[in-house]
Amino acid sequence: MHAIQQQYWAVRDYLSPVLKESKFKEHGRITPEEFVAAGDFLSYKFPVWTWEKGDASKARDYLPAEKQYLVTRGVPCLRRATSLAYTDADEDAERLLSFGDSSGAADDWVETHAGRGAAVDSAANPGEIDDIPDLDGDGLASAMADVSIVSETGATVGETPDLDDIPDMEEEGLEDGEDEATAAPVVPKAGGVIDASQVGVANGNLLQVRTYDVMITYDKYYQTPRIWLLGYDENRTTLTPSQIFQDISADHALKTVTIEAFPHSSTLQAASVHPCKHASVMKKVIERMNAGVVEEQLAARKNSGKHQDKDGKKKWGFGRKGGKEEGVKSVGEEEEVEGMRVDFYLVVFLKFIASIVPTIEVDSTTAF
Repeated sequence: MHAIQQQYWAVRDYLSPVLKESKFKEHGRITPEEFVAAGDFLSYKFPVWTWEKGDASKARDYLPAEKQYLVTRGVPCLRRATSLAYTDADEDAERLLSFGDSSGAADDWVETHAGRGAAVDSAANPGEIDDIPDLDGDGLASAMADVSIVSETGATVGETPDLDDIPDMEEEGLEDGEDEATAAPVVPKAGGVIDASQVGVANGNLLQVRTYDVMITYDKYYQTPRIWLLGYDENRTTLTPSQIFQDISADHALKTVTIEAFPHSSTLQAASVHPCKHASVMKKVIERMNAGVVEEQLAARKNSGKHQDKDGKKKWGFGRKGGKEEGVKSVGEEEEVEGMRVDFYLVVFLKFIASIVPTIEVDSTTAF
């Protein structure tokens, strides 16, 4: 059934027309040319993103041959999405902590989320550490009672031993001895590559970090970018679908995020965020951000106009007959501002995707 569905999507994508008119502010959709422009801006400002051409047999003719999709590799994922889960029980799980001093006064503190257990893979969960007992005076004296300050040769601590009495390492053959605590060297296979089974797996309190290769393609049917995720564990072994869904919020796993064939490869299967809602969400986000950008541009234009009036020539109150109409027209032109440019589309898009995969650090534009 899934194979038939993928064939249907491939035919639908092939028959869909290519968007020619820019509608990113009105509908949240972009043209292939705008996708390339936004990708150029993203890769220029943030070099971790690069263009890839993919398989030549899978190339889209409406995109440049060398700019088929964007990719960034080695994106860290430090925690599982379940560690961020927040339920109604956590809201009520509170307890009052009282810290008193010798005078009897106490400060009360409220500990929230007292019922939430620490994440198993969290670096902030080192486990329970036993208290170290203090040595009292009697215990310390009894422990030092059997300590002697005389060496085996009869020399006291203050005396310098004879250099002839110090054994030579070469004479004793200590250099040839093997230490049982020394780990056996890992012998790589042919080609100098170490097999993943020979690499020890982190355990205990060590944090196991997953990494992801994140790809951004252009979906011709939905006329929006589409995100793809390919995960690896700390030994660079490809994650299974069930492991990938551990890093995706429960509201989207197996619903809007599914495992599908990567469009620019003949063999690759990757997790993809379905773009059916991308246009509507991006439209709302762009409207909010565009309002702030327009206000900033208008304020900057007013400030620049004040400086020009101070430095410019004296303005006379008379002129040609059509001066009033021309003046009104110039004021109207000044009110028109560009607003948010389409170059910023992918920057905003990554911030939206970060809410779907909160533990995968796909948004490298946080400082922008």
